[in-house]
Amino acid sequence: MTSGHAQLRTAKLPAAMPGRYPTRRAVLSGAVLSGAVSGLALLPAGRAFAARRHHPAPDPAAPAAGGGEAPAGSYSPANSLIGPVDTPARWACIIDYTTGAVLLEKAADERMPPSSLTKMMTAYVVFGMLRAGRLKLDQTLTVSEKAWRMQGSKMFVPLQGAVAVSDLIQGMVIQSGNDACIVLAEGVAGSEDQFVSLMNAQAVQLGMTNTHFMNATGWPADGHYMSARDVTTIAMHLIHDFPEYYHFFAEKGFRYNRISQENRNALVVKGIADGLKTGHTDAGGFGLCASSERNGNRIVMAINGLPSSNARAFEGERLLEWGFVNFENATLVHNGAVIDSAPVWLGKAATVPLVATRDVLLTLPHGWQNRARIALDYKSPVPAPIKAGQVLGQLVISNTGLADIMVPLVAGNDVGRLGLFGRASAVLGQKLGRH
Repeated sequence: MTSGHAQLRTAKLPAAMPGRYPTRRAVLSGAVLSGAVSGLALLPAGRAFAARRHHPAPDPAAPAAGGGEAPAGSYSPANSLIGPVDTPARWACIIDYTTGAVLLEKAADERMPPSSLTKMMTAYVVFGMLRAGRLKLDQTLTVSEKAWRMQGSKMFVPLQGAVAVSDLIQGMVIQSGNDACIVLAEGVAGSEDQFVSLMNAQAVQLGMTNTHFMNATGWPADGHYMSARDVTTIAMHLIHDFPEYYHFFAEKGFRYNRISQENRNALVVKGIADGLKTGHTDAGGFGLCASSERNGNRIVMAINGLPSSNARAFEGERLLEWGFVNFENATLVHNGAVIDSAPVWLGKAATVPLVATRDVLLTLPHGWQNRARIALDYKSPVPAPIKAGQVLGQLVISNTGLADIMVPLVAGNDVGRLGLFGRASAVLGQKLGRH
């Protein structure tokens, strides 16, 4: 892209610095982007969750959500870039895994009873111990009476039995076994209380500001809560940080102690999602955290407060489909791409290439790339000498429904300054040209 491009429009602006160096600003529409700047885009590529939106934590003194009877479903709409979306979920958050863009949210930072969605953090801590070599998949752990007596969903571990860590992980994430969680917690930390301390410390480290655990299972307890956004956060970290163990969440069933149980995540059983977890309590209703990948794009979703397991499965499938149908990702700017050529004043070269300093990736509704507005802002001509990598201006992407994106533009190469005779000739030539 050069200043001579037929589709480039320049606007005369007041000089940004005194003297002979006015500011040059070029404006393009997303519809004409090509070559170095093309397609869609939003955020610099990087860790999948680096773009997670910041929301201030509620007052710590405020009571956690939950208690009372199971929610019958809340039909107030969720917010999205394309407008309100009706959903019976009481809490919801849908994130694009690659960019961290929020596709949909409904009470996403409200504290809620997470039930067995808690087990994702239990798994995260266990996976960390495996990575560190403090646990091994073929290692066996002994079943305490506390674990054996644990109620709710179970993998049916035998009292005083020795169970392999790999079996306990499968019992926890596939069968949602509360007993498996206790065995793992006691095996890792000596007691469930000590293990919960590890869970809470990990939540703080991952920036889960609306999360606090009282146990390793999600068993109802005062002060035990997560937000829908925090559920997506731990899900994205599980996928990103422990890819070698993520396959456990995609298994459709598990047999242990001569008892076969199907994965409680109906979307996994149907092949729609490859993880992660379901949950249910009277206070929190039916919840689901699911992730799915299509054509290289991955979506992570957390919903909770649904009135039944059937409603959970139906709404989970519907919202995943909604996300894939309505949004897309594409690279708009490539790191190292030459965006424009800036005139040089008193330099040994007439121009210097302006180079983008990072990739820019955007998640937007289909077709919204044509609304994007691209501006190049730099001082022209650029006075020599110039060093490669010197910041000369910026590229600004706006009108996307999101905050403006600024990409520094740097010199692509050195440009030396003309000698005394060359500078005198250039200045003389400029004066003669004015006449």
